[in-house]
Amino acid sequence: MSDAQKVADRQSTPPSGVSSVDRFFKITDRGSTFAREIRGGLATFFTMAYILVLNPIILGSAKDKYGHTLDGAELVTATALVAAVMTIIMGVGGNLPLALAAGLGLNAVVAFQIAPLMSWPDAMGLVVLEGLLICILVVTGLREAVMHAIPQPLKQAISVGIGLFIAFIGFVDAGFVTRIPDIANTTVPVQLGAAGSLSGWPILVFCLGVLLTIGLLARKVKGAILISILTMTVVAIVINSVADIKSWGLTTPKVPDDLVAAPEFGLIGDFSLFGSFGETTVITVVLLVFTLLLSDFFDTMGTVVGVSAEAGLLDEEGKVPNLGRVLLIDGAAAVAGGAASSSSATSYIESAAGVGEGARTGFSNLITGGLFAVALFLTPLLTIVPMQAAAPALVAVGFLMMTQVKNIDWDRYDIAIPAFLTIAVMPFTYSITNGIGAGFLAYVLIRTVLGRAKEIHWLLWGTSALFLVYFAINPIQQLFGVR
Repeated sequence: MSDAQKVADRQSTPPSGVSSVDRFFKITDRGSTFAREIRGGLATFFTMAYILVLNPIILGSAKDKYGHTLDGAELVTATALVAAVMTIIMGVGGNLPLALAAGLGLNAVVAFQIAPLMSWPDAMGLVVLEGLLICILVVTGLREAVMHAIPQPLKQAISVGIGLFIAFIGFVDAGFVTRIPDIANTTVPVQLGAAGSLSGWPILVFCLGVLLTIGLLARKVKGAILISILTMTVVAIVINSVADIKSWGLTTPKVPDDLVAAPEFGLIGDFSLFGSFGETTVITVVLLVFTLLLSDFFDTMGTVVGVSAEAGLLDEEGKVPNLGRVLLIDGAAAVAGGAASSSSATSYIESAAGVGEGARTGFSNLITGGLFAVALFLTPLLTIVPMQAAAPALVAVGFLMMTQVKNIDWDRYDIAIPAFLTIAVMPFTYSITNGIGAGFLAYVLIRTVLGRAKEIHWLLWGTSALFLVYFAINPIQQLFGVR
């Protein structure tokens, strides 16, 4: 037997002395150890734990069509519960070091795009529908059709646009940028601070938080976002105790009487699967679900491939092990997120931090998921974070998502113009859906003008037709006398 064959045999057949847990997760087989998996699970949790603070703030700061808001403590419970359960399921079912939690960008769509059009239960019902649709796409194999329908530059542009949108939300929610009142008699829509300049302790906390976050990111400190949130929360608590400030916004940084409390499950199961169809037009519902699906599906594909490649788990053909199960679990996570009212849950690129610490199997997910379960009882600590301490994370995430702009070929106008419109329209209209629609329509138009209409996938034609109706819905309603 050759040396190469002996090595292959050792990799495919674990030593007889390994435990059943080792064999199940293939820890030794993948060149890892329990110690590395534990370190990796800890690294992943502390790198992505910011979502326990950020998701409740994003969802909790928005109002639905009827002016209702979601309770912060209940949002913390829902966010932690879904992250814990789905991360563990991914570890056991997919055997990848891939953690899941409420997706940034996706929660912004739900909070600022969908909720204003309907009630919160209806909005979360759309998230459930999106997750079910992803599961169907995976089971039927239609994911390949969807993958090929959307040009890669448009996928990248969507991520960039969402990044700018999230950063803009961060600046606005922190008070760094404000809308100029109509009585000011100016055509300029926004300004710096409340009156054209920065003032007040809360704004100082935000500015220091941005500087701290970008400094930590520049030094590639693991857990940079979480460190910044925690540090600036402590600073805000100290400032508030001395100055007794009343202008923090929704959350006042004040040490709670109790540090530990029982989870509040009030939002679990509070969703309406088809209620949205009675709140807005069918076309709008379809486009909103498509927006969620597009962001969720392709972000997941990129994350799964990227983390697996970093862990050296891709096979000779570049395929991810257990891909079908992994994608199905990710789709189920979206369903779980909507059902728990924590927005769509998805795979986290921060899982790469755990891979960097040596994680190679789903065993690390048991550590990460277990820590999220512990967080269920720390709601009082997680609900004292003011927006000024959390908003720098939105700016930082916006930067990280923006980096994909380098992959777009800006010398090709047939690609660059649709990408630009996708990126620009999202923050300028405060709508992710509008940005995607503008990009799709521009892409189809330019390809047609250039005589390359046959290159456009039929799914893109159909979606662009829906977007055309979406943008023209008002004149169409007037044409047919519909109010």
